[in-house]
Amino acid sequence: MLPRSTGSGPSTGQARDVHLGPDGHTTQVSQPQDQTPSETAAERLQRRYPPSRFPRPLLIALIVAGVTVAMTWLIWSALLHSRPAVAAQVAAYTVVSDTSIRVTITVDRRDPSRPVTCRLLAQAADFQPVAEQQVPIGASAARLVDTTVTLTTLRRATSATVKGCTLA
Repeated sequence: MLPRSTGSGPSTGQARDVHLGPDGHTTQVSQPQDQTPSETAAERLQRRYPPSRFPRPLLIALIVAGVTVAMTWLIWSALLHSRPAVAAQVAAYTVVSDTSIRVTITVDRRDPSRPVTCRLLAQAADFQPVAEQQVPIGASAARLVDTTVTLTTLRRATSATVKGCTLA
């Protein structure tokens, strides 16, 4: 419900319209003097909210271009890093003695013509490292290569892991 107003329009500097409220009473509503009674709501909104500095189609095109570039980069990055240049894992290990462990690793390379160096780590029961060795793996024709290495340990090893491989 609009508030009741008393006083006349010209004496307060505003034009007044009389409207019938929902309760059946008449209510006077003031209008700014610069607004004409024939002005439509669309014209008032146009005056209140000026047009944007950038045209809407240009903004939409820039957003679409940005999202396209971002998605293209994301897909390219995911595909590139989903298969690294070299990967290795322990295929098998055998504890030979209290000071020796035999480890077989499987190395997978995208380019088998490039040599690789892998770092092996043997651990004791308390997860302390007891042996570490860099293992060079030469170039070959096969993409997958199995290599067996015997590590000399400080004390009895219970497991072996590949800590990482790099292209040489």
